[in-house]
Amino acid sequence: MANSRLNNNLTDCMDQTTHSGMKSYTCMYCKKSFGSSSHCKQHERTHTGEKPFTCKHCKKSFSRLSTCKQHERTHTGEKPFTCKYCEKSFNESSSCKKHERIHTGEKPYTCKFCKKFFSQLSTCKQHERIHTGEKPFTCKYCKKCFSRLSTCQQHERIHTGEKPYTCKHCKKSFNHLSACKQHEQTHTGDEPYTCKHCKKFFSYLSACKRHERTHTGEEPYTCKHCKKSFSHLSACKRHERTHTGEKPYTCKHCKKSFSHLSACKRHERTHTGEKPYTCQHCKKSFSELSVCKGHERTHTGEKPYTCKYCKKCFSLLGSCQQHERIHTGEKPYTCKYCRKCFSQLAHCKLHERTHTGEKPYSCKYCQKCFSFSSHCKEHERTHTGEKPYTCKYCRSCFSQSSHCKEHERTHTGVKPYSCKHCKKCFSSSSHCKQHERTHTGEKPYSCKHCKKCFSNSSNCKRHERTHTGEKPYSSKHCQKCSNPSSNCKRHERTRRGEKPYICVYCKKSFCSLSNCKKHEQHCHLKLRRHLQQPTTTHGSKKDRVVFSSTEENLIQVESLYEEHFRSESNRIICENLPNKFRIAASF
Repeated sequence: MANSRLNNNLTDCMDQTTHSGMKSYTCMYCKKSFGSSSHCKQHERTHTGEKPFTCKHCKKSFSRLSTCKQHERTHTGEKPFTCKYCEKSFNESSSCKKHERIHTGEKPYTCKFCKKFFSQLSTCKQHERIHTGEKPFTCKYCKKCFSRLSTCQQHERIHTGEKPYTCKHCKKSFNHLSACKQHEQTHTGDEPYTCKHCKKFFSYLSACKRHERTHTGEEPYTCKHCKKSFSHLSACKRHERTHTGEKPYTCKHCKKSFSHLSACKRHERTHTGEKPYTCQHCKKSFSELSVCKGHERTHTGEKPYTCKYCKKCFSLLGSCQQHERIHTGEKPYTCKYCRKCFSQLAHCKLHERTHTGEKPYSCKYCQKCFSFSSHCKEHERTHTGEKPYTCKYCRSCFSQSSHCKEHERTHTGVKPYSCKHCKKCFSSSSHCKQHERTHTGEKPYSCKHCKKCFSNSSNCKRHERTHTGEKPYSSKHCQKCSNPSSNCKRHERTRRGEKPYICVYCKKSFCSLSNCKKHEQHCHLKLRRHLQQPTTTHGSKKDRVVFSSTEENLIQVESLYEEHFRSESNRIICENLPNKFRIAASF
């Protein structure tokens, strides 16, 4: 009787302690208080590192009995807790309760700062750390701090190389459980997540949520530095690195640093030559998934991305975003050296090489270096003779896509580029820009040797060769070298006897365009102007010339003029003409 009374008194005492909120048990190490003895002991084990509970199957140790039992169920497969609504089973009571809240919609936990509701306590605490900035979890190896324990543990595996999660189908290993599950869905084809708005299916919950934001326009992530908003957390973090200059990812092969993990992996494939992505239609391999998908759309014709402003469609998201900047005028990329702004990152990097002089691309055949990959490939075709671009209309072949498009416009007559000043139209952008410089007087190209300025890059290069003495163009027939390529081509025509330029008046042929124009100017146009104005000699009335300026008479006079081009006294006397056509002309 006495023992039972004592137990009842202790129980009543503990109940009173629980209800009154008293915390009579104190940790010996940090003086933290607890309402129950068991909770206090569990906490003290975090200081001592004691793990008295051992798994029966793998001998792994735990500081809590409940945690040990949960772990043992991963071996036995036991799932004793069942959802009331869908009969789904769980090996943990807490997991079952969390799941049931999906059915009930219950969100019992509230953020202290913004009053947002959550169905899980851990999710609520993680959210509150966004407001407080607290990062209580620290990496053992590099001391980097994290707001989530799971994120910290995942990060530490980067240092240890541990990959504890294995695919059931191909035995590939992963350091994240979520990454493993996502990978397994590529085998099963499972797409359990559905968009609320368009009913599209997704393999990943995160991908589904990101997609839904394209319907709602929600951008919940904000840059700390410029307050720009993003729909993806990863996109926001990448953007913030453009402010901080942080490059946390390093290539294993050349130690080059990157601000994006995906960019680092893509770069590493340039060393390994790995191309893990294959086109479903032509089996062509690619080192990047996005490039592979973009390529597949050239087969299907799919263009899923639409401009917000003009409704133009694109097969690549990046192309659509670049196009939209034409409408908005946004230029988010800035040169480090001259602060010039660009709408595309690639253009900014290419521009910066004009400051640094970097030429990372080398020709396979002559080791000549280039700043741009496209220029290097175009140059290599001068060695291989490859001309992969074909005109739709005449089947003429070209080594550059731009040259092919410009040539096709000679067939279609399209002139899409218009001068800002006089509205004259051009078939090529470069010709339009060169023409506009005649209005502005701009001469952006300077000779390295004498600082003379030119409006045209090719004219500047030709001029520089007068200093260096370089003659890069040689004839195929006699190896004669020339500085302008036009001189070389003209020389080759004289060797072949080719005369492709024809006078529009007398059909005479010439091997150079300039000679043809000179002939038309001096032999036809100048004489025509003279004939169309009656002339007198010494002012005498009897010497006045009377003539008929019909086309037939003009051509007859011009042909005689050709025969008697210049007399000794610099006068042309057309003796064979009838009296009414006889003239005296001075030039």
